[in-house]
Amino acid sequence: MKQQRAVASFAFVWSGSRMTVMKNYAKHFSGKYIIMLGLGLLGRGLNDAKFFAECGAKLLITDMKSRKELMTSLAALKPYKNIRYVLGEHRFSDFEKGDMVLKAARVPLDSPYIALARKHSIPIEMDASLFARLAEGVTVVGITGTRGKTTTTHLVFNMLKAAGKRVYLGGNIRDMATLPLIKKIRKGDIVVLELDSWQLQGFGDAKLSPHVAVFTNFLDDHLDYYHGNRNLYFRDKAHIFAHQNKGDICIVSKQVIPWIKKKYRTHAKRCISVNETFVPRRWKLRVPGEHFRANVALASAAAKKLGIAVSVIRIVAESFASVGGRLERLRDVRGIAVYNDTCATTPDATCAALLALGKKKNIVLILGGHDKKLDMAKLLGLLPRYCASVVLLAGSGTDRIRVPMYKHKKLAVAEAATLKEAVATAFVCAKKGDIILFSPAFASFGMFKNEYDRGDQFIAVLKSMRP
Repeated sequence: MKQQRAVASFAFVWSGSRMTVMKNYAKHFSGKYIIMLGLGLLGRGLNDAKFFAECGAKLLITDMKSRKELMTSLAALKPYKNIRYVLGEHRFSDFEKGDMVLKAARVPLDSPYIALARKHSIPIEMDASLFARLAEGVTVVGITGTRGKTTTTHLVFNMLKAAGKRVYLGGNIRDMATLPLIKKIRKGDIVVLELDSWQLQGFGDAKLSPHVAVFTNFLDDHLDYYHGNRNLYFRDKAHIFAHQNKGDICIVSKQVIPWIKKKYRTHAKRCISVNETFVPRRWKLRVPGEHFRANVALASAAAKKLGIAVSVIRIVAESFASVGGRLERLRDVRGIAVYNDTCATTPDATCAALLALGKKKNIVLILGGHDKKLDMAKLLGLLPRYCASVVLLAGSGTDRIRVPMYKHKKLAVAEAATLKEAVATAFVCAKKGDIILFSPAFASFGMFKNEYDRGDQFIAVLKSMRP
């Protein structure tokens, strides 16, 4: 993994060796003026803020969300007296001085605040990439892709852990930040990072890539953020491998290879291409679907390259249950199987769920949410083949598909104003032997804080029902 020095104004991080920084992290951040652009609600910003505050940094947190919206995160930070806040707005004056800006995910590509900080030679960092730059002597495994990165990340982590490796999990993981892992790791450890396209912007700025890179697939998503430009989306994803050194490892799915050949021909020659046939059919996997088999194949290839025995890989693969919110079988209610697939925020993800579960036309699907301007044609074509009924949740995405939904003559369609009403309606539509699948195919904005909150609310509604 390439390790390059930051600009001069961030030299405090690089005084001495990176091993020294890793061992004496608090001293290197103590007294520094750090601006956090975005606190958020997922726990990453919160834990980064705690880390810097405990190191003795002077911290300014600025977020467009209001104090009321950030109430939970702010309550957790109340004990720290070295934090100032600018909430409900960003101020240009706050980006004209400082030792570092820590940028949150989803900060716009053309953010004028980031541009101003750069103009004033203030280094821009992100949580996961800053950790990777400081983690001397540690093997970083990075996993990205439009779909499947979370499952593949957990598979690799579990395979390494089962083999007795000292391994940590980080990146795009709910309720955690990666940078604070610097307090735990030591030379020779392995850190497995799930990396979304926004986190990989930080790797691109730092001109580094993980030692072991895994790229699951490349599908349409986040095109609202990337202004409809797939090339910009792929550019961020490509930082997973684009800055690797000789001897580093890049494992990709066959679906990704054409994109890499088109944009990064030199890198394509050294990529290891893997598909689902890499996993023997005799392996008995608990999670249904060819998409899961593809995830296992990629994870297995990475684990093998890291020296893990096939016997260990197989045990983990066969015992692995779904990660929460990803085709997660919650319980059976009166003979009806209920699945939580709240992290299906794209039509491709919901299509994968239908193909995995739809052996019969016995799915009652709860669908809908905030529009990301993605092509819904494939999903709309699959619905009458796999679903007996569809219950629509309110949202801008639902508004876009409502008319074509009702055109399906053999598909019962209902609408619900709340998630509780949607679940109740789904149970009215379902009969014994059917499946209720909560796989929204859209983002969660509006009715929910995020997709995790959406899943939590679904679980809570389900728990309130009689068995």
